[in-house]
Amino acid sequence: MSRSEGIVGIIANPASGKDVRRLVARASVFDNQEKQAIVGRLLKGMAASGATRVAYLDDPHGIVRGAVAEASAIMSCTPVVATRTASALDTVSAARAMRELGCAVIVTLGGDGTNRAVAQSWSDAPLLPISTGTNNVFPRFVEATIAGAAAGLIASGRIPLARVARQRKLIRVVIEDEADDLALIDAVLSRERFVGSRALLAPEMLSFAMLTYADPAAVGMTAIGGLIAPLGHDRDAALWLDLGPGGITVEAPIAPGFYQHIGIRSHRRVRFKETIAIEGPGVLAFDGERERVLKPGQRAWLRVERSGPWVIDVNRTLKRAARKGMFARPNPADPEPRPELDNE
Repeated sequence: MSRSEGIVGIIANPASGKDVRRLVARASVFDNQEKQAIVGRLLKGMAASGATRVAYLDDPHGIVRGAVAEASAIMSCTPVVATRTASALDTVSAARAMRELGCAVIVTLGGDGTNRAVAQSWSDAPLLPISTGTNNVFPRFVEATIAGAAAGLIASGRIPLARVARQRKLIRVVIEDEADDLALIDAVLSRERFVGSRALLAPEMLSFAMLTYADPAAVGMTAIGGLIAPLGHDRDAALWLDLGPGGITVEAPIAPGFYQHIGIRSHRRVRFKETIAIEGPGVLAFDGERERVLKPGQRAWLRVERSGPWVIDVNRTLKRAARKGMFARPNPADPEPRPELDNE
């Protein structure tokens, strides 16, 4: 694509930051008015750094639609054709449409579940995730103005994606006689029988967990592994936890402001290409939310690999652009320079 043709996709999840963990824990609330303000700042940053085209998920609450109305004079903003089910299926179908458009970057506003939904239809998508969810392991808090500038630099072709992004791991899940699935951060088997409110808030029901990332400074399932065996995004392995009484106990924050005692019978590293089999009954939870029911005797196989999204490092992008002089402008008397591209 030429410099003017790179498209930035925007997906804002209206449901993120509003689940049951606001009732049983102390998670923050991100309302849709604040999300619309975030999108507005995002668009300002994108326009300032060279992006001219936006494709977006037009959710039923009009989060992005309300923000792009102000930016339409300087940018081409077009909704993608997607489902309108008020569920994760809308994100899945929007990401598929953005992949078909060849978007240079997808910016998401949401939590782990939002980004997992993107990966379900575009597993190696170029992602810039902004956290507006609960446990916030995959996305991070970042000022949208600066995130937009980074997205614009990449979409305009001035900064190559490969220079400022790293491909993340994911867990491939094959379920007997059913469609496959995936997780970006953790896949967990719970002894519960129903999906229910989705959030994992009953530690005594947990059986097994596979983690791509284990961080003692995080919240959620990843914190359980992180408190005994930290594992970074850069390591070509996963962490396997056999959960229950009989081993050690850790006190871990499984939701914001919500510590619980978790029994861990054993743990070990899992190499790439190694497959682990589990068996129902139970519920499989992916990235902190209960999703799939395993019937008695039904099996599932889990494998970790580095085939997930390419996650953009906002700081690295802006520093690289600064070193290249991309933010400097000549004095009015000087000739206008040609836009500099990062071809190194």
